[in-house]
Amino acid sequence: MSVTGRFTFLVALGVVPVVLLGADAGAAWAALGGWLVLAIGLGVVDLSLAASPRRVAVARDLPDRVRLGETVESVVVVRNLGERMLRATVRDGWPPSAGVSGRNRANVDVPPREGRRIAQRLTPTRRGDRRTEAVTIRSYGPMRLWARQATLAAPGRLRVLPPFHSRAHLPSRLTRLRELDGRTPLLIRGQGTEFDSLREYVRGDDVRSIDWRATARRSDPEQPGSMRLMVRTWRPERDRRIVIVADTSRTAAARIGDEPRLDTAFEASLLLAALASHAGDRVDFLAWDRRLRGRVHGAAGPELLARMVDTMAGIDAELVEADWAGLPAQVRRVTSRRALVVLLTAADSPGSARGLLGTLPQLTARHRVVVASVVDPALARAVGRRDELSDVYAAAAAERSRLDAERVAAAVGRLGASSVSAAPHDLPPALADHYLALKAAGQL
Repeated sequence: MSVTGRFTFLVALGVVPVVLLGADAGAAWAALGGWLVLAIGLGVVDLSLAASPRRVAVARDLPDRVRLGETVESVVVVRNLGERMLRATVRDGWPPSAGVSGRNRANVDVPPREGRRIAQRLTPTRRGDRRTEAVTIRSYGPMRLWARQATLAAPGRLRVLPPFHSRAHLPSRLTRLRELDGRTPLLIRGQGTEFDSLREYVRGDDVRSIDWRATARRSDPEQPGSMRLMVRTWRPERDRRIVIVADTSRTAAARIGDEPRLDTAFEASLLLAALASHAGDRVDFLAWDRRLRGRVHGAAGPELLARMVDTMAGIDAELVEADWAGLPAQVRRVTSRRALVVLLTAADSPGSARGLLGTLPQLTARHRVVVASVVDPALARAVGRRDELSDVYAAAAAERSRLDAERVAAAVGRLGASSVSAAPHDLPPALADHYLALKAAGQL
């Protein structure tokens, strides 16, 4: 049971006789006591006329998934199973990260044996599963003085997926991929290429590309002047293996710009996976710190991105050190073939990258390795700002951080891997461009 503001105001009116009859204290307090008895009596009568909140059925209509930043509608259907009019306030128990628009309470009047729909707009602010377990119903009487209250179980779950803002870069990269793959075939065969087609020789073509058997088939032996030289063209190989590893250790929890480093890694992983899938390559995804946090293996086409975002949704950074020594075994479980292994991690200081640098030789011995990391754009701004003494100290610290990152990148290069670093919003397209460059050079 609960009391309302109306009942509090009604009781407060009993102070008026005390003020008016202040000279006669006995009469004033007698009037106040009578008023309290009357107010309580009205409250009891009002409570007895209120519908029971436990004779209410609650159903929920909720979408399964939504991307972070998008808005969905959550609907709760309240059905009155009793014989009295239900005058109620209904509160849905969503956590603050679900992003309920406006108040999370709604006033409804439900006649007996009828139902009402209560709609709320949700704009989640965090990835993962946003859950609600119950709906609280407060049922009032006709005078709305006292109310009955009950909490009914009505579980619901909304999975919030990564936003994939980097998909805006996908059309331009697909255009470059089409130019690379088949639309502009290569004339010179090399590692990472496969046969594409035959065409007639034109001046300037490499004579080593001439296919003499095809030339003989296309020529008429009875007409010596009818010989038409045919040359082979090549294109980058398909069906390469791409293994994307996202570091979910403590370094991934740092916020760079307006988002955590882990979210940037997920954006870059999704863009690279979408591009590689269109290129005919097979993509696997691992989320790793000291244990395997998530894995997507054996998916292709639209299923690949669907499984990746579903896996990423429930992964947050853990405040533990990454066990880089265990990563090569995880990659071997995914594929025994040569692959492009992309490590999305922090490579900005020698101390935090020591474990990574110790493991790279095991990976580069069998695979092509790319280390992708986020650069804090605030460092570049701090280096160029030297107006005050504090700015000079900040610029010196920023320059030291940049030199450390360059040392790590140089060490990565000496160990046989390549590095890609950019600001949070620039890292996904930069990694996609690096993949296209490797594919064009036949280095996958």
